[in-house]
Amino acid sequence: MATESTGRGEPDRTLRLLWRSHLGEPVGTRGPKQRSSVDEVVDAAVQLADDEGLDAVSMRRIADRLGLKPMSVYTYVPGKAELIDLMVDQVSGELPLPVLDGSLRDRLAGIARVQWNGYLRHPWLLSIDTSRPPLGPNVSDHWEWCLRAVDGLGLTDLDMDRVITLLLGFVSGPARDYVDAERLRVSSLESDVEWWERNAPLLEQIMDPERYPVSGRVGQAAGEAYNAPADPADAFEFGLARVIDGIVAYVGPADGR
Repeated sequence: MATESTGRGEPDRTLRLLWRSHLGEPVGTRGPKQRSSVDEVVDAAVQLADDEGLDAVSMRRIADRLGLKPMSVYTYVPGKAELIDLMVDQVSGELPLPVLDGSLRDRLAGIARVQWNGYLRHPWLLSIDTSRPPLGPNVSDHWEWCLRAVDGLGLTDLDMDRVITLLLGFVSGPARDYVDAERLRVSSLESDVEWWERNAPLLEQIMDPERYPVSGRVGQAAGEAYNAPADPADAFEFGLARVIDGIVAYVGPADGR
């Protein structure tokens, strides 16, 4: 994420770009008269990341997609770090956030599923450094939406932040596994079942049941259930339920459900 300011005491230049709909879109000071817009640059970058991954995003590739000269892209966005911030904020606002009602369990599950679907829609989000998230309008609206799900339960403000951070942090793990499994499925010449069948004779020789009695039994049960070494979607559902169990128990009777 871009974090550097333009000078001591001055606001982060990325914030001005993120909030351009409120502050006005910056006017480039270098290069020829602008033929595009910040929105079009960000759209092209998101599409490129969706198609080929975040590593494929470069100013030159974006310029090619927009029919611009490579250096002219810098008249819209100062650099790739700032561009990634803009990309993250844009995709955070793609879909309307549903009304969170019902029990605390229902509200937390709704938040997690929105996050899960976002990762599957844009897998490159899983490779973004979120230690200092871009505080754009869409990211800010999303965080406000999440916090409202646990407001009024008697939690301190700090615990509200912790609960949502815990919930969203859980989602990224199984989402990453799901994306990796899908990528392997698409690129591999054989299915998981075919791989296991091909290697079963060798595995029977090296996986001594006396040495691995528990993992052998559990692995067989999982393989029969999933037809694969693991099922990230199932892991998401199981883990989400357990995480929410813990949060509901921690909140106690304040929610009443």
